[in-house]
Amino acid sequence: MGSEKENVKTEIEQFEQSEELSGDLGYGSSLMKSVLENDKEKIEQGQLIEDSVNQGLGGMTSDLFMEKFVTNYTLAKKIFGESLIRRISGYDASYIEKNIKVPEFQKELSKKIDDKLQKMKEDGLLDKDGGATEKGEELAALILYTEGLDNIAPRGTYGDKLHKEPDKHGTKEGIKNFRKGDRYRDISVQKTVRKTIRRGHTEIHKDDLKVHERQSKGMIEIIYGLDASASMKGNRIRAAKKAGIALAYNAIQEHDKVGLIIFGEDIKGTLNPTNEFGVILKSIANVRAHGQTDFTLTLKKAIDLFSHNNVTKHLILLTDALPTAGDKPERETLQAVSMAFGAGITVSLVGLGLDKEGTKLAQKIVEIGNGKLFVVKNIEDLDKVILEDYYGLR
Repeated sequence: MGSEKENVKTEIEQFEQSEELSGDLGYGSSLMKSVLENDKEKIEQGQLIEDSVNQGLGGMTSDLFMEKFVTNYTLAKKIFGESLIRRISGYDASYIEKNIKVPEFQKELSKKIDDKLQKMKEDGLLDKDGGATEKGEELAALILYTEGLDNIAPRGTYGDKLHKEPDKHGTKEGIKNFRKGDRYRDISVQKTVRKTIRRGHTEIHKDDLKVHERQSKGMIEIIYGLDASASMKGNRIRAAKKAGIALAYNAIQEHDKVGLIIFGEDIKGTLNPTNEFGVILKSIANVRAHGQTDFTLTLKKAIDLFSHNNVTKHLILLTDALPTAGDKPERETLQAVSMAFGAGITVSLVGLGLDKEGTKLAQKIVEIGNGKLFVVKNIEDLDKVILEDYYGLR
């Protein structure tokens, strides 16, 4: 009994190791070590850079903050956001509001901000103008990744797209006896327990293990289209980034590929579908929000980003507003969706707080694109919605 139990444990440990995400994140070991060892100062510095990026700031200086604070603090809260204000100053936003007109407090606050930014420059996280260096961007990306760890676990699958040949990465079909090389996640708990009871065993033996056979669904290429217009800055862009990271992590685990289009009034960044998680993470972490929204350009660019391979191709667009760029943005948008669908690309849309007219247009987009529409009111649900759309393809 004891040796059998040890064998099962060994096999399970091997399975768990095989499920680890392949590929290096591409960050320096010292940064990774600092974050994993819960270095409070490094984590706070990374969070500060992340907040500044999400608020669309090009650089941070004490003069910039103090000028806005003293001139119009109500406007300053809108520009910087309360989270960034708290991180840069060490004070709650409401406390600053009560004391910002006091000269002595202004002097103290300016020094605290200047000292913090100077330390980040000395650590190589900010350049001389207060903008994030490559090292600073990497730290912010690591923070974003670790903060989103709770959101990247697989949520389950919805629907099937099947081929005939069996494959260990496909959908669950029949049941078979466990063999070395089978995945831990494919073990059928119900069938295993039944077999254990039927054999009169009081503990699960290796020979009791039953696993699901798999059938291939084919590779999926999915492009995450992220609206980075000005209205998305702050908490919205932050939630959208975490949802994108969850999508990339889970899709790569399923041996699919993820690409990116960061759009606003123009295309701010693109990434062809890839299975390199570190590359995707860096691209998402550096997104800044500003400008208007041009869907037409985004849809046309997506057609070029997908490969010419015979795979499932899907574009999921995340936005909080109607298209505003172009002479006839609605008509041009629907024409572009039709072009994408004609190229074998399905289109889903996730709308954040869309108004009535926006929802009508979104419904037309997914109808033409043969995709799904998700209208999200709570940004904390974004990761679940994005993953639901992805798993609906499998």
